[in-house]
Parts: sequence; C-alpha cells; structure tokens
Amino acid sequence: MSRVAFGIRIPDFPVHESRGKQFIDEIRRYLDEVSGAFDAAWISDHFIPWAPFQDPATDTLECWTTLSYLSGAYPHLVVGAIVLCNSYRHPPLVAKMGATLATLNGGRLVLGIGAGWFEEEYRRYGYEFPPASVRIQQLAEAVQIIRRMWTEEAASFEGATYRIHNAYCRPKPPTPPPILIGGGGERLTLRVVAEHADWWNLVGGTPEIFARKLRILEEHCRAVGRDPRAIQKTWATDGLAIAPTMERALQIAAGSPFTRDRIGAIVGDPDEVTKALEQFVALGVEHFILRFVDFPDPAGAKLFAKEVIPRFRQGQRGP
Repeated sequence: MSRVAFGIRIPDFPVHESRGKQFIDEIRRYLDEVSGAFDAAWISDHFIPWAPFQDPATDTLECWTTLSYLSGAYPHLVVGAIVLCNSYRHPPLVAKMGATLATLNGGRLVLGIGAGWFEEEYRRYGYEFPPASVRIQQLAEAVQIIRRMWTEEAASFEGATYRIHNAYCRPKPPTPPPILIGGGGERLTLRVVAEHADWWNLVGGTPEIFARKLRILEEHCRAVGRDPRAIQKTWATDGLAIAPTMERALQIAAGSPFTRDRIGAIVGDPDEVTKALEQFVALGVEHFILRFVDFPDPAGAKLFAKEVIPRFRQGQRGP
C-alpha cells in the first residue's frame, strides 16, 4: 500500500477577530510550529469568503499569490490549490504560472483546478456565470490546454471556448505537475476527472459518500478506457477537531463553523481520528487535506503530528 500523505489547509480568511497583518502573522507562526510534520500546504481560491456565515468584507487571501509565498517560505512543503476556479484565469496563463512556479521550486506543486461554483463571487467581480454544464466543458478544455503547454514544444488547441496557436511554455517544469480536479458531480465532473485528472479531490462527506463517488468515477474510467488506479485519490475534511480527550475535542468543535453540523467533519481524540481516516484509506485515499479548526492555536496540528501521523507512517492503517 502506498504512503499516505498529509497536507494542511491554510485558511484564506479568518473566522475570528484578526485582520490584515495580524492574520498573516498568525499563519506564519502556525506554519513555523507545525509544518515540519506535514507534506503539503493547500489553500482555496476565492476573492471573498465562500462561507455564508462570514461577512464578504472579511480579509481574504488570493490563492496563487499565497501559494507562491508559501512555496518560498516553506521549501519542504508541496503546495497546491483546493482548487483554482478555472473561470478566473485564462488557461494558457495558468499553464505559464504553474510551469514557472514548479520550475522555481523544484516541482513542489499540485495544480488543483475546478469548474467554479460561487455565483455571488462571479457576479461581484464581473465574471460571467454560465450553466454548470458549460463551466465543466470549459474545465475539460482548460486541462487539455495546460497539459499540452507543459508537454509540447508549441501547443495548439481549438475548443468551444478556448483556443491557442503555437503557444510556447518555457521554461517547462522538470516534470509536469500533477493536475488535480476537484468535485463530485456524478454525471459531468467525474467524467472529466476520468478523462483528464492525475489526482481527484472530494471535500467533505462520509466514507459512504466517498465510496459512492468512487464507484461512479470507476464507471467513467471504464467508459473512457482508463485504469482508475492511475488517478490518485485525495480527501479534504470540512474541519478537524482533535484533542487528548473526546470531551475537549467536542468543545473545540462546538466553537467552529467548520465542524458544527457538518458531515465531513472529524472530531475526536487521536484514536477516534485515526479510525475515521482509516476508513478513507481503505477506500484508496492517499493524501488528506486537513483543516484544523483550532487555528491559530497549533495544539491540534501538533497532537495530530505526534499521535496520528506515525500510525500511518508505520503502516498501521486500514483493515
């Protein structure tokens, strides 16, 4: 069984009272304390908070700028977006951005991308918001363009939305970064995952939901003639509240909007958290993206690093 990796989801907006430089300093102090035990840092791609419980005026970090900073500040971490909204950046530009960052940081990039969904954000910032079927078609074209620009000398592509002609992408990354496609739409999105993704991510949900999505993904893979084992499976928790005791973990969870009444949350002591993750590993998950809800307190991430990660590193996972 392949090695299980663990990434930290960096908050792109605060859910407490900090703002501006204070929020940035909290992220730096947090990562300075805990990042050494983890494999990757991830951040979502929004201009305003995506959560309905948060004021749209809340400070929100731009995804690609933050990834670039994290890549330089923490050279042991892979960085990735969970996930870039395809609509916000022209695909050939994304190809150039990804190639440049992967070249500068030695290949420590996973290019996460999705079709986009946050209509309010689209409208506020002047982007057209076509139907989901159109956005997913655009995503499929974008991934093809990005991959061609990373692998061909001068790439050309003619699609319904995007077209390029003899587009150069130099310097090319030492190895093309894996392209992660996020989403669980069973008819359209998972078909695009089957056709084009190196990695797949699902955010939230129970192991039963993940298993259902995985079965459908496998059906799409069979339909397009692809081995589903070629796609690395990843899962992102809505929120993770971990503490030495279940009682304390429940207290932490009660104070966070990412764990209250969310079926994709994990709450418990190290034993309970390990059991929860083992269910996903048994389904084939190889990379977890974890939002520790006690941020900016590093206690949860430190406890996870000390008590949970070693159990997976030693192969004590899954039935």
